[in-house]
Amino acid sequence: MLNIALPKGRLGERVYTMLKQAGYGCPEIEKPDRRLVFENPEVGVRYFWVKPHDVTIYVERGAADLGIAGKDILLEHSPDLYELLDLKTGICRMCVAGPGDFQDDRGKLLRVATKFPHIAGEYYAGKSRDVELIKLNGSIELAPILGLSDVIVDIVETGRTLVENGLTVLEEICPISARLVANPAAYRFQRAEIDLLAERLGREIQDI
Repeated sequence: MLNIALPKGRLGERVYTMLKQAGYGCPEIEKPDRRLVFENPEVGVRYFWVKPHDVTIYVERGAADLGIAGKDILLEHSPDLYELLDLKTGICRMCVAGPGDFQDDRGKLLRVATKFPHIAGEYYAGKSRDVELIKLNGSIELAPILGLSDVIVDIVETGRTLVENGLTVLEEICPISARLVANPAAYRFQRAEIDLLAERLGREIQDI
């Protein structure tokens, strides 16, 4: 049986629908209750709901064979996982954003507020730009408004929140989407089952 970690929320629900259409449905998961673990022995899957940022931990440590994780989490934490498939959902962008009239003075240290210090650090290192990284856990848009930072590095989906707070996208770092990831040991010992699931799921993506 394949143990699959699904992220709680709309993304996990969308991906479960794709898995169901691919032949890996689980009637128990569709019932309105508060359980976290659901299985369907007939198709050989066990699903469980976890917080999105915890998916890679469950998979990396072997509690799950497979999981659905955003590319942002994979880039930020570099977990020891196999990335098998781009699910073409949960699509957004990792961007630098700030006031529309922002001009970067390279003679000064650039203050960058972000939930993704590794991604931001790598990006500015590639530009040979000295920065001060300010790690925040939420409400990133406040940082330049209140003078805590010059710019932010964050995920942008529609850009509406930026606009409502007087900010705009200044640079795009990379595209982000949900990925199917696998535990290396699980992939080694259950490769046939995992490859079949990935193949069937890939067909669903092509039909979208």
